[in-house]
Amino acid sequence: MFILIFATIVVSTLLYGAVHQGVLALVYFLVASMVVAWAIDHFRTGELRFSTEPLQFVLYAAAVYGLIQVLPFGALPDAGLVSDIPNTISLDVFTTQVSALHFLGLGLFFSMALFSFDSASRLRKIAVFITVFGAVFAFFAILQSVLSPTKIYGLLERPLPFGSFVSRNNFAGWMEMAIAVPLGMIFTGSVSQDKRLIYITAAVLMGVSIVLSGSRGGLIALVLQLGFLVLVTYMSRDRSSTGLRLVFGISVFAAIIAGTVFVGGENTLTRISDQGVAEGVVTRPQIWTTTLKMIRDSQPFGVGLGAFGVAYTKYDNASGFERVEQAHNDYLQVVSDAGVVGAVIGLVFMFLVFKVGITSVRVRNLERRGIAAGAFVGVFGALIHSIFDFNLHTTAIALLFLVLLALLVAAGSKYEDDSVEHKQRRRKREAAA
Repeated sequence: MFILIFATIVVSTLLYGAVHQGVLALVYFLVASMVVAWAIDHFRTGELRFSTEPLQFVLYAAAVYGLIQVLPFGALPDAGLVSDIPNTISLDVFTTQVSALHFLGLGLFFSMALFSFDSASRLRKIAVFITVFGAVFAFFAILQSVLSPTKIYGLLERPLPFGSFVSRNNFAGWMEMAIAVPLGMIFTGSVSQDKRLIYITAAVLMGVSIVLSGSRGGLIALVLQLGFLVLVTYMSRDRSSTGLRLVFGISVFAAIIAGTVFVGGENTLTRISDQGVAEGVVTRPQIWTTTLKMIRDSQPFGVGLGAFGVAYTKYDNASGFERVEQAHNDYLQVVSDAGVVGAVIGLVFMFLVFKVGITSVRVRNLERRGIAAGAFVGVFGALIHSIFDFNLHTTAIALLFLVLLALLVAAGSKYEDDSVEHKQRRRKREAAA
């Protein structure tokens, strides 16, 4: 099961973010295999083991509500020759069914991750994997942006791809979570001195790829992540060097910008600062204004999970040059798709995330504190970017987001194999203080 988590992250990320049906089917197969492995463990040990973390039940609640939205409540009035049309909350029953099942799949993946992250050794392996895979993926994306900027793997041509993602915003959304893991471990001092340069290099490489992607939302999230990381480390047990961490955060950002210029990213920096909009292109403020009208008319139950694109057409007064499928703001779309019920589910989710985050970054074990800080900052970055985009609708990004959440939860527990080295270092620091 633990190995399958690695496989799911790699497969979903490298195969275009798992947005195509064939890749999604493969991801669901891997998740189903995890559930089978969990069942085998139950029969082998005779003990039913599972996590009781309440965060996972939020995903299942969303899936259940999606299925409620497709239940028929009577029938609509006959329309011409068409009669007996089921009256459902959702305006697009099929898409809502698919969205509900997708939430179920994500919930199962999250539950399996929570169950699998049961030792300090596994937490270390996941943290190292995200750091190494993120750095290699960033290096590949930078090379591709120079050698083949409009083609993924030199094969699939798209207008604005980056890395293996068809959208540069999706790439930035994935990478801003990955970069947080090494940064969190560096800022808290949980990385040994002989490995610190490796982690810094990996983080700078990932940061350069975010800036080169040209995603404004990604750059905003990255800057706010660095500030949040200083705050998180201040909230932890070691508050003696907050000023140094602030200077180090600024230095990291300066190194990222310098690295971007070094590889020829001046045009990217210019594009990020350019606010021009092509004729006929719908802007985010226009979409948000229209979404607010949808929200006003669709309460209290919403238009249906995934039914945003269908519901939007009634309110769309743009030229029709572009078809709007998403709100480009996950918070607005939650309320438009799921209404008041979705807003309550979302608020509960946010509360639980920050509750477990604040608890985990204060653990005594230095190693787990560093992992928790990185995971918390990565989750925070994704939530910030969700104000401007819909990255969490991309399966690969959602999976990495859930892995970071599982890391954040698991880092708050004690394990028999907690690193002795980190215990000794903590004791020395306490003695020196």
